Amino acid sequence: MYYKLSPSDFAYIYEECKHCFYLKIKEGISRPSMPFPGVFSALNTRIQGSLVGKNLKTLSSNLPDCEVITQEGYVESVVIPGTSCYIKGKYDLLCKNPDGNYTLVDLKISQPDEEKIEKYKTQLTAYKFSMENPAREKPIKITRMGLLIFYPNTLSFENNTVDINFPPKWMEIPTADDRFTTFIKEVDTLLNGPIPEENPECGFCKYVKTINTYEY
Repeated sequence: MYYKLSPSDFAYIYEECKHCFYLKIKEGISRPSMPFPGVFSALNTRIQGSLVGKNLKTLSSNLPDCEVITQEGYVESVVIPGTSCYIKGKYDLLCKNPDGNYTLVDLKISQPDEEKIEKYKTQLTAYKFSMENPAREKPIKITRMGLLIFYPNTLSFENNTVDINFPPKWMEIPTADDRFTTFIKEVDTLLNGPIPEENPECGFCKYVKTINTYEY
């Protein structure tokens, strides 16, 4: 049996609750998803779409020298060696570097705090592995990864409109291929073992426990 892993689950479900992660992957039981505010979806779509075909360096001298060639692309990896897991998901932006290699970009509309580097490192490395070890597509080499973060700075009212300034900030994500392999082996061990105990700090686990113990 092979387990399909979504990179977006690593930064949230896996770190928050191994019990919920196990149920999602092995039993297909997912947490109810929180509604994503439409304004953020609209901003994300418009920003990504406007970047395709542009060199990030022309937008800001603080951004990498690479041209955005793909928006929201799907990836699927081979089975990761030594495990029964493979990666399948959708990345934000792929850029081509002057040397012919590629930069992987995850776009965020949030505050650019340093904790995000560690939080999303495994997620981006999973996409990197998938692109370098694809199940069907031609492999490509990812030599750089990072978060492209937009957060509102200033606001002005002009000509019956509201102009909001979103200065882009680049946060480099270091490559950690060896660490990623070790991490996936830990995930594989978890999935091939007994179901983990519920996390007492997990809101969904608390909710399910309340429902199961409710007396009519």
